[in-house]
Amino acid sequence: MTLDLTAALQTYTVESQELLEEMERALLALEAGREDPDLIDAIFRSAHTIKGSSGMFGLDAVVAFAHEVETLLEAVRSGQQPIDATLVTLLLRCHDHIAALVHSTLDEDAPADLLAQGDALTAQLHAWLGGAPGDNRTSDDAWHISLRCGQELFRDGMDPLSILRYLGTLGELISVTTLDDALPHAERMDPTSCYLGFEIDLKTEADKQEIDSAFEFIRESSQVHLIPPGSKPAQWAELIQALPEGHDKLGEILVSTGVLTRHELAAAMGIQVIDSPAKPLGDILVEQGLAPREAVNAALGRQMHAGRTAGERYVRVEADKLDRLVDLVGELVISSTVTTLRASHSNDRALQEAVATSSRFIEEVRDAALGLRMVPIGGTFSRFQRVVHDLSQELGKHIELVISGGETELDKTVVDRIGDPLTHLVRNAIDHAIESPEERQAAGKNPLGRLQLNAHHENGSILIELSDDGRGLDRQRIANKAIERGLIDSADGLSDQDVFQLIFAPGFSTAEQVSNLSGRGVGMDVVKRTIEDLRGTVELENRPGQGATVRLRMPLTLAIIDGFLVSVGDARYVVPLDTVEECMELGEVGRRDYLDLRGEVLPFLRLRDLLRDTTETPARQSVVVVSYAGKKAGLVVDRLLGELQTVIKPLGEVFSALKWISGCTVLDVGQVGLILDVPVLVDQAERREATSGHLTAALR
Repeated sequence: MTLDLTAALQTYTVESQELLEEMERALLALEAGREDPDLIDAIFRSAHTIKGSSGMFGLDAVVAFAHEVETLLEAVRSGQQPIDATLVTLLLRCHDHIAALVHSTLDEDAPADLLAQGDALTAQLHAWLGGAPGDNRTSDDAWHISLRCGQELFRDGMDPLSILRYLGTLGELISVTTLDDALPHAERMDPTSCYLGFEIDLKTEADKQEIDSAFEFIRESSQVHLIPPGSKPAQWAELIQALPEGHDKLGEILVSTGVLTRHELAAAMGIQVIDSPAKPLGDILVEQGLAPREAVNAALGRQMHAGRTAGERYVRVEADKLDRLVDLVGELVISSTVTTLRASHSNDRALQEAVATSSRFIEEVRDAALGLRMVPIGGTFSRFQRVVHDLSQELGKHIELVISGGETELDKTVVDRIGDPLTHLVRNAIDHAIESPEERQAAGKNPLGRLQLNAHHENGSILIELSDDGRGLDRQRIANKAIERGLIDSADGLSDQDVFQLIFAPGFSTAEQVSNLSGRGVGMDVVKRTIEDLRGTVELENRPGQGATVRLRMPLTLAIIDGFLVSVGDARYVVPLDTVEECMELGEVGRRDYLDLRGEVLPFLRLRDLLRDTTETPARQSVVVVSYAGKKAGLVVDRLLGELQTVIKPLGEVFSALKWISGCTVLDVGQVGLILDVPVLVDQAERREATSGHLTAALR
């Protein structure tokens, strides 16, 4: 039978990437001055686990290099080799090389230049250890022998040490681990009984029959398992499936097959109870480097085959399948909306109740489907630790990155697309905003610059903030550059926010000279365009001489929203429900374009005028009060039609000029509703208020 490893290789790639990210985070934390032995252990576990997983797929180049890194890390763990910033830098380069090897060797052999790079790094690793290449290497062509001695072994006149000595005559004993997990308490121990077990790696030219003969006289009372060199996941599965009935717990299965010791199992369970009660034990075992993923999966498979639950587990699902599910749920929501509207026109009370029940369950299915795509943004934030580290060294600056709100969740589609804009903003802040240590000292600042990345939910949106404590934005310099480029004729009459928004114009740059990082005017326009494509906005807050903050506001999801349906003339429009504050009757306002909302000035926009609707204006109109980014405005509509779930469909390029519309949706059979872009409308209302300074006075 041919074993298809395609799915396993995909899992290997994803898990290797996660381990490499953990390794990088730990290395950067070490360089930042955190003296924590757990960080060294985390780095070692990552290298060790990648090495073991790579060996399962015969990725020899990864195994060989990861082993060299592992050897040096073992010296650090044992205290034989102190770690400093220079060594951390070398280990970061080793991390990058492992990542390159993992991705290059999946489809073909590693290219010669990459292998040459690995040889150079290996030489540097050995220079730290003071040894020659090849020292301390274990063999990848060793047999693995799992031995559990029977309690009658001593009474039968056998000595396990004699078995080990005999195995030594067949080849080289690479490693021997003694297992004492079966030892009872002293008061119950029988000195004539054997309670030991052994995990053995043997490099030998002998065949399986010859190795097996070493256990000929103890086989009846002991358990012996032989795993040949180069074994693949199938061998682990075969070993686990060979267990007798009665093993129904993950830890017991792995201990029984020699994958895990009871001491290691107890340590993993302790981590689960104290630190990660919601995380499956199998994931903890893999993360801690205590068991290979293949063995854990095989043990979980045995549990399922036996009809017993394996507890909470994670299931990896391809993103395309998840997107397809959300698309289907979206069509289901549209169908439900149509059914609900049809049922509302019927006098059949039973039908209306049945439709209402179905709609409630469909809403729960919608929330569950969207929840599957929600991921924490912390993974995206963490990768900027390395960006800040590398660019700080390149520019001779000292900068720390402080991250908060990493647990904030948003749609995976948004997370995937937000990475590049954030990269541009971080690089721009490092290059332009934060001064050199000498400049900062001269200005009375801490020589260590500070970047802060924060995320949190606000009114149904995700707010991402990037703040720095640098020199801030120079209004005059930005205005002069904009005039020079012909973007504006004069800055007179422009607000600070209007001037600062000019930095997002294509090709705009205030850099005096072009460098590897900036000066070409490429990047900031991409930031704004990407955020607007995500139906978001970009805001700037300036603190002259003290720094600046860039705020990115985006919807939590791009697929399905709760909406509030209104109409203007014969057309229907959807207002995102999370932006709706309240509704009221317009009343008599004359020619005014503002209301007194309980003593607060509320500017409003007449959608009929904005959308150039020429139908007859009804005698009574309503105002929908909406808010965004702490600002309020009113939208005057003809009728209020109530709440609904709606699926956002993008508009084509033909409709790109409709700046007040962010998308469309299907409302009824053949009827299309346009989704209003509330941030744009609120901004326009605010600008109108700002140009009419008499509004506030009018209410006094």
